[in-house]
Amino acid sequence: MPDREARFEREVTPLMSQLYPAAMRMTRNPSDAEDLVQETLAKAYAQWRRVQNVDNPDAYVQRILVNEARQRWRRRDAPVPGAGVVTDQAAPDWSDDVVRRAELFQALLRLPAGQRATIVLRHLDGLSERETAVALGCSEGTVKSQASRAMAALRKYIDRQETRA
Repeated sequence: MPDREARFEREVTPLMSQLYPAAMRMTRNPSDAEDLVQETLAKAYAQWRRVQNVDNPDAYVQRILVNEARQRWRRRDAPVPGAGVVTDQAAPDWSDDVVRRAELFQALLRLPAGQRATIVLRHLDGLSERETAVALGCSEGTVKSQASRAMAALRKYIDRQETRA
């Protein structure tokens, strides 16, 4: 057992630098992100033989993360992160970039779970279309269509926010 744990830790440690930021972008809450990563690692450890035998173990673990996030969003007692939540009030001295970033994250949180996961993995984590498809368990065409729809929704949301300003 200790050997299995050592191999798991050795192979998963480099992936941790990707899992937590992705979880943070999906939840926007450090505590929830940590919980999501822990749940992901627990499932990966439980399925470690299977994880080691796939072509891309990193993508497999990322897929576990996405699936865990989706399960959280589906629970009736767990609202979509950020929906209806008032974020920090903008101070007059904040730069436009900070405000736009906050608006972008609000728009991102309003996307359906599949589109949000696609944008996070594809554009924020920098995965290729193929890697994103593997992580999400779908085709590259689905990644392209989800990304296209999500980007259109994000543009529309940002345009509405700019019109209000």
